[in-house]
Amino acid sequence: MIDTELALVRRPFVFMRHGETPANAGHLICGSTDVPLSPKGEEQARSAAWLGSYNWSCVATSQLQRARSTAQLALPERTLISVEDLQERYWGALEMAPLTEQTPYEETPPDGEPWIVFKYRVVHALNQLLNAYDLPLIVAHSGVYRVIRELQTGTPQGPRIENAEPVLIEPQADGWDMTLLKEIWFEQR
Repeated sequence: MIDTELALVRRPFVFMRHGETPANAGHLICGSTDVPLSPKGEEQARSAAWLGSYNWSCVATSQLQRARSTAQLALPERTLISVEDLQERYWGALEMAPLTEQTPYEETPPDGEPWIVFKYRVVHALNQLLNAYDLPLIVAHSGVYRVIRELQTGTPQGPRIENAEPVLIEPQADGWDMTLLKEIWFEQR
């Protein structure tokens, strides 16, 4: 069931997860541990340079280096807005543990951040951006995307969003539409 107290401002935006990190490649729960991009992640970010052809009202990132670096490599000419509350969930004792040990999203990991606290933090940050900017590009984490997914579908469950693959998220009369931005961009070319 979708929590009606939590809702996104009904404005379009683009969300992109950061590029790959060594923790991602090692199938580890990275959470709020501040790790850099891997060489593959740097290449993924550079491959998103086509995003520079859009006139973003802002480019906002998490304060964690993997998100900031992704945005800097993809859009080197743009000024970035760093938003603390877009940081990935703190997984407590599970930080840097194998993904096989991850608890369900709605459960609080040992010594970690409760899902509802994380969700409120992320929605507040997203809504501040959506109220201030017409079409922001937001570069953050898979957990942030899971919050967006839950608000749109009622569950955070589902496949992990790919690294450095921007998704256009648009309000529709009956909910939200989520489309890989690359598909739209290449159709217009």
